[in-house]
Amino acid sequence: MIDIIISKELKELCPDLVLGCIQAKVSVESSPKELWEEINSCCDVLQREIHVEELEALPRIKAGREAYKKLGKAPSRYRLSSEALIRRVLQGKGVYKINNVVDINNLISLKSTFPIGSYNLNNLKSPIILRIGQKEEQYKGIGKELINISSLPVLTDALGSFGSPTSDSERAMITNDVREILMCLFSFNGEKDVREYLKYSEELIEKYAKGIEIKSKIVL
Repeated sequence: MIDIIISKELKELCPDLVLGCIQAKVSVESSPKELWEEINSCCDVLQREIHVEELEALPRIKAGREAYKKLGKAPSRYRLSSEALIRRVLQGKGVYKINNVVDINNLISLKSTFPIGSYNLNNLKSPIILRIGQKEEQYKGIGKELINISSLPVLTDALGSFGSPTSDSERAMITNDVREILMCLFSFNGEKDVREYLKYSEELIEKYAKGIEIKSKIVL
């Protein structure tokens, strides 16, 4: 599995930060009806059980927001991707249909409330470091303009930055020609439940993306 570490500087400021990582060979295509039934069912549960005003108090989202404040980033301006996704669902806007890998990514994030990113492994060059974004650092976001990633936790490889718990770059985005992925789950409140959701992610990748040679690890 590709080498991944968390920088000492970031770990000192956010000691409970943990990465759950999966590497797998996949077939990227449109999502089957069964996957969308799972996503829609999850959205229904969220709409019944959570009000948008309560979102920031959910433990995993709250921990992420507090970590952002420690790093000097405004969590209401640069929301965790899980918070932004669930907020969208609670506002009745639904979830975008992209492809099976991105849709799996979103389902796991909806269920777990962890921010999760999925990346084209072929466009990454080892080693990968999760570090603090540098002053004035930025990248082109997926479907967005340049994103200011300074002071965010940022995934970086030998070619530069490519992902964060807020928004990912175009360089490693999941398109239909992708054959191997890296999926990263960001936990800001320790290792609790990370292994459980890695197992769930592996099951979804195998079931809905024809995943093979699936490997996983937790980075502390």
